Amino acid sequence: MLYFVTIGDRTFEVDLSGSTPVVDGTPVRAEMATVPGSSLRHLLVDGRSHALLAQPGAGRGQWNVQVGAERFAVDVVDERTRAIREMTGSGAAETQKIVAAPMPGLVVRIEVEVGQHVRAGQGVAIVEAMKMENELKAPADGVVARIEVEAGQTVDKGATLLVLE
Repeated sequence: MLYFVTIGDRTFEVDLSGSTPVVDGTPVRAEMATVPGSSLRHLLVDGRSHALLAQPGAGRGQWNVQVGAERFAVDVVDERTRAIREMTGSGAAETQKIVAAPMPGLVVRIEVEVGQHVRAGQGVAIVEAMKMENELKAPADGVVARIEVEAGQTVDKGATLLVLE
């Protein structure tokens, strides 16, 4: 099966139809295993081990992925869904990017303002959970359209913190 994986401004073509995954035309030795009872995944790529946390995002095929301290909004669609989006124009309409709370916690601070330009990976908010501060980063380049929370507010997992256009 052929998938299109978008992280920030970059889309990768991932072919899983054979015994070896092919990413943008290049075979990659990769294996992924789920840690039972959790959102944690163990990814082995070309002999290098990576632990990642993968949680469902706001919509179908959307994921919030954390590798170490880095967080990414990831969109995964198969070739059929991509073709339908292109025919209907629904992919073009999805211009908003949401920064959501990855877990329940307390908003310590918002580091951006409405109208501010941000770059993919730039810190936009700090949420405290389990006595640790977590910096949430912009999933893509954009402009802050709305801020839905304020410092001192408690949030549930998946709560929208801010929206980028």
